Amino acid sequence: MLSEGWKCFCCPQILKYPRRSVVAPIQHPPSEPEPAQPLPQTQHCSPPLPPRPVRPKRKKSDITLAAVVIIQTWFRRRRALYEMRRKTAWTIYQNIEYAGEQDQLKLYNFFLELMQAVTTNPHDAQVVAKVLRRNSSLTGLAEELDLKHLTTPEAITVESSYRGPHIHTPIHKGHFEALILAFQRGELLHAHYVLLILHELRHILKRLPNVNIVSTHQSRYVTVVGDLHGSLADLMVIFHKNGLPSNENPYIFNGDIVDRGFQSMEVFLLISVAVIVYPNNVYLNRGNHEDHVLNLRYGFMKEIIYKYKSHATRLLRLFENIYSWLPIASLIDDHIFVAHGGISDITDLNKINEIKRQKYISVLSPNFIIPANEDQFQISSISDEVLLEWRQILDLLWSDPKQADGCEPNTYRGGGCYWGPDVTEKILQKHNWTLLIRSHECKEEGFGYSHDKKVLTIFSASNYYAVGSNRGAYVKIITNQPPIIIQFMATRATHKTLTLWERVSYVEDQAIQNLAEKFSVNKSRLMKEFALVDPGNTGRISVNAWCDIVSHVLDLQLPWRTLRARLVDTDISGMVIYESTFRSKELRFTSNISTNARRESLCQAIYRNKDLLETVFRAIDKDNSGVISMQEFTEVCSFLGKHNGSKLDEKQIMDLAASIDLNKNGVIDFNEFLEAFRIVDVGDRFQN
Repeated sequence: MLSEGWKCFCCPQILKYPRRSVVAPIQHPPSEPEPAQPLPQTQHCSPPLPPRPVRPKRKKSDITLAAVVIIQTWFRRRRALYEMRRKTAWTIYQNIEYAGEQDQLKLYNFFLELMQAVTTNPHDAQVVAKVLRRNSSLTGLAEELDLKHLTTPEAITVESSYRGPHIHTPIHKGHFEALILAFQRGELLHAHYVLLILHELRHILKRLPNVNIVSTHQSRYVTVVGDLHGSLADLMVIFHKNGLPSNENPYIFNGDIVDRGFQSMEVFLLISVAVIVYPNNVYLNRGNHEDHVLNLRYGFMKEIIYKYKSHATRLLRLFENIYSWLPIASLIDDHIFVAHGGISDITDLNKINEIKRQKYISVLSPNFIIPANEDQFQISSISDEVLLEWRQILDLLWSDPKQADGCEPNTYRGGGCYWGPDVTEKILQKHNWTLLIRSHECKEEGFGYSHDKKVLTIFSASNYYAVGSNRGAYVKIITNQPPIIIQFMATRATHKTLTLWERVSYVEDQAIQNLAEKFSVNKSRLMKEFALVDPGNTGRISVNAWCDIVSHVLDLQLPWRTLRARLVDTDISGMVIYESTFRSKELRFTSNISTNARRESLCQAIYRNKDLLETVFRAIDKDNSGVISMQEFTEVCSFLGKHNGSKLDEKQIMDLAASIDLNKNGVIDFNEFLEAFRIVDVGDRFQN
């Protein structure tokens, strides 16, 4: 007989699968041979052939399931990589942004220390006061008359060549719609009409309480909009999706209307006109950027000077006064509190209502530090009651929530506090509130809940850090219903729609470029620290040492180990080749200029402090002309000379000014100011 592994063509087709294991053949006892049957002449037995293994047919459902598993595995890995890259880029952006706010507060503290050092001459203190606060020393009715005289619209004539929109009182809905169309076309509103609108707004704001009382019983809902930061595109998207403000469609704009974006003027004017036309249904809260100290650095002052040139002084003076009259919070239906920053463990609605908010021309420069009357100037002890009042408004505008319990100073931003879930529970129970809506903090999805959904953050400026970096959002509060959040992203017609991966890659690249600037301007300091841990001058240090040095010098708490592959090369042993930090492709744009070591260090120092220098420059430029006059330069130099003990006479100061005035036109522009600037690095001096 043929074994079961073989078959004959004449035998029936019986499929038997080969066994996996090899089994020894069983010895059978011999048996009688059967008589052979004669085969037909036409049939022949072929030699036995090995069987062809036949696989069982897989079901279609099994194939589909296997494909789904493979796709899911790939997607999850891709998604995890996307999430890691997104979080890294987000961390870079936030660290750089908050570091800038800390620098601004450090600059404010620097000026404050200068003023505190002068206790004998009130006039010298007033010089610094003009940097910290730019309001007049007049009080009461005299200040009001002085402001109206300086900022009256009648002082500016509308030229016959002007082709933009015309505004007249009373301002109505038609003016509002005309401004929207004009700003969408890129037209600039004449300074005469800007002053007219701002005065009408100020007249309304002065009648409002510190906390807006908002009701949804008649309109059934109200829309809360977060930070816009000069983004006209985002405001237009909100109006398109949610409808224009009206008595039937009320709005609350929760601060930070200006700064960062280059259309802050247009955004502020549109919201102002909406408040004027619908004073009982459009509300505007003050944000931390409605403060001239921050406008000095973050762009709004620069925007006004660029757009309105000779009229900039009038506009800036009026804006600073309007900031002080903005309400600092809103209360919806007595149970939803809306403030720009948040709360703290001392937040008290009764005390907030008693604050004379118009005193706070700048929240960072309160009047108890710089009195209105320079003859009464004294640096003395400040009462707890006065400090408590200041803390109330400071915390409302600057604070951020945290996950842990407690309340502590907000060292990350440099102002306000961090408050935890226990503080939220305490303050909400104390006032019978159910929800706190705040802004102040960019969120990737445009919104974010915290503290068991009792705190809602709304951020309405999409593409805040870079194109595709984040969505914007606004929230609709409907009577007796949970909040409805609407997300959006403003895009230009010239921009193609990006895939998720393309958007993350673009945001990450922009973040790395911003980080690369930090490396380039701190090269000399970094190289000095690298050399200290590399006494053998091998050009290599450990990864731990590289991360520690970069974190310390740049003062940025970032995942440096994750970023290392994008910023520096390593050898086969894993040691960091630290000079490659400045040869990476992200940093090559800084290496086209060959300079000696001293010049390179100076340029890096100036570029590193460029934002602060620009802030100082605009502070000295009291008339906001864009240049420093000889009188302005003389006054500041005289004060600084008295402070540090190096007295300069008028001739020496004029000679110094003449040497800075390179083109000899009688004024000092910003480029000349940078060229003349010399930085003495205290750390370098101690090392030398």
